[in-house]
Amino acid sequence: METFIAVLLFALGLALLIKGGDWFVDGSVNIAHRLRLPEILIGATIVSIGTTLPEVMVSSLSAFRGQSATAYGNAIGSILCNAALIAALTIAIRPVRVDRSTFRTPVAFFFAAAVFYVVISYFADFTRWVGIVLLAMFVLYMAVSVRSAVRKSASATPVGELPEDAPVEDGPEEANEKSQPGGKLWKDILLLIIGAAAIAVGAYLLVNYGKQIALAMGVPETVIAITLIALGTSLPELVTAVISLVKGHGSLSLGNIIGANLFNLVLVSGAAVAISPFNISEATAQEAKTIMGRPSSQLIEIPLMLICMLILTVPPLIKGKVYRWQGVLLLLLYAGFCVYQFAF
Repeated sequence: METFIAVLLFALGLALLIKGGDWFVDGSVNIAHRLRLPEILIGATIVSIGTTLPEVMVSSLSAFRGQSATAYGNAIGSILCNAALIAALTIAIRPVRVDRSTFRTPVAFFFAAAVFYVVISYFADFTRWVGIVLLAMFVLYMAVSVRSAVRKSASATPVGELPEDAPVEDGPEEANEKSQPGGKLWKDILLLIIGAAAIAVGAYLLVNYGKQIALAMGVPETVIAITLIALGTSLPELVTAVISLVKGHGSLSLGNIIGANLFNLVLVSGAAVAISPFNISEATAQEAKTIMGRPSSQLIEIPLMLICMLILTVPPLIKGKVYRWQGVLLLLLYAGFCVYQFAF
């Protein structure tokens, strides 16, 4: 009977994820069009906060229990999964054009935060002031983004997105008229909030009852941790990416990934460290893998994280669009990383 109930709740979680993602994307796109903002800007701010909230809650609760060291590995792993799997799948299937002026801000903030995070990881400890600095970066990023949004809303029309090499059929005015949503702004905001809540609840049900079903079937807990739990932390981004792709809003998905990766460093990790500081040795001591006496995270995961983000962000910053080869290369890197994790 317990297994039957677990299956029902697992199915409910899946349904909430799908429908919540649908509402979340619709609300985000409507707000972007209504305020005449590029979708990538909305993806890198509002949507990213919504998809990262479950991780913020989990990391904060873990920090209150004195387990903030787990946020160290989770942040790096989530960034790798978001960039080399979720974003890679999106752009491999449907490359899009990117508004470089809007894209530049979240990318610059990410690498500034990443450099600070990496320096602390290699040479210092995650003290409370480190958490405060990371949270300050989040506040500054949001302030800069809001200012940019206000300026663009007053002077710009939405920047559309197109598949690579696709012809432009309508001029800016015609395209803007077609994209104007009906209804009221508060309804779109409500749709966004309900969608985010449904995604969070759906992810919780899917992971927790999926674990219960797997245990009932005799699946080892280590396999569950590597698959269900790891996937669960990235489910909001994955659902948003897939539904954005289906609805033809690939730049919203790309903005969400860049924003979510930034928030994993400055908001998720920042909140955890500010609540409960930890020594870097506490995090590295938990790692089973070492290379020449050094923790695997410092020699493999962190360099790979930076390489993947460079592959993902440099071409659109230079050319104003992402290419299918980027997605394929990132997927190959992620596949190699998975082989390394399981085989060595």
